[in-house]
Amino acid sequence: MKTYAFGVDIGGTTVKIGLFNTSGALLEVWEIPTRTEDNGKNILSDINEAITKKMEENNITKEEVQGIGMGVPGPVGDDGTVFNCVNLGWPTFNVKIQMEALSGIKVGVGNDANVAALGEMWQGGGKGYKDLIMITLGTGVGGGVIVDGKVIAGANGGGGEIGHINVNEEETEVCGCGKKGCLEQYTSASGLLRVTKRYLASHPDEETVLRQYEKLSTKEICKAAEEGDAVAVKMMDLLGKTLGKGLATVATVTNPAAFIIGGGLSNAGAVLMEPIEKWYKHYCFHNMTGTEFKRATLGNSAGIYGGVQLVLE
Repeated sequence: MKTYAFGVDIGGTTVKIGLFNTSGALLEVWEIPTRTEDNGKNILSDINEAITKKMEENNITKEEVQGIGMGVPGPVGDDGTVFNCVNLGWPTFNVKIQMEALSGIKVGVGNDANVAALGEMWQGGGKGYKDLIMITLGTGVGGGVIVDGKVIAGANGGGGEIGHINVNEEETEVCGCGKKGCLEQYTSASGLLRVTKRYLASHPDEETVLRQYEKLSTKEICKAAEEGDAVAVKMMDLLGKTLGKGLATVATVTNPAAFIIGGGLSNAGAVLMEPIEKWYKHYCFHNMTGTEFKRATLGNSAGIYGGVQLVLE
């Protein structure tokens, strides 16, 4: 094992890069802009330039670097091929081959949610587990499935797209993916807000502190639930029921030892976690009731930790 490795988390606005030693310590982290113009043709060269500069600053040679692990916001195949990454403007091409040609260093590439799951398994809330599923509750719902320490990416990099399990055939509004009734339309931060606003509009006579906010947010819903507001508690329970049922379905395929819950909504803590676990146990197969529920601990750094884990495998 060599001394250093780089973890890279490519977002639509910025690229986060971490310099690690291969024992898992984060030595330095910084960001560069994501230049998505011209179909993102400058992104890889910008990353390579930033890493090369950091190596020069720290007198690190290529021979000392184990690799560069990269998380990409789109479907990624096992060979490092990215399939039409729309957020970056990328067509289908092999990122691993191109980045290795630029850098002269071993490169690993994965979907950003899957890579974040690897990071949590390695140094975060999933440490100690080899079979886990990570769920990221943010604007959407991301997922990463790990079996026996390996990410399940699937034939076209679509493995772990838990947010797009269909849970409501009666839905009329369209999900970001173009379908209707996806899990993330109800259990993401934006989904919780959408469902709550629908409920308030359809139950005008029901008293709740949530009506006092001119611009309601998920933060107020979670706070009101903590304080016992009946409508807010009902909304959190409905989220828990929907997500718990979805996770019970996924569990029958992979039988994880733990679910790791991350993303901004996970900061709600027990008011979120308890109903998810309650409803999961209600719906899951009988020998899976012992599955652990843990909060993610690495926050926005999970992707760079996971990138390093990609090249340590």
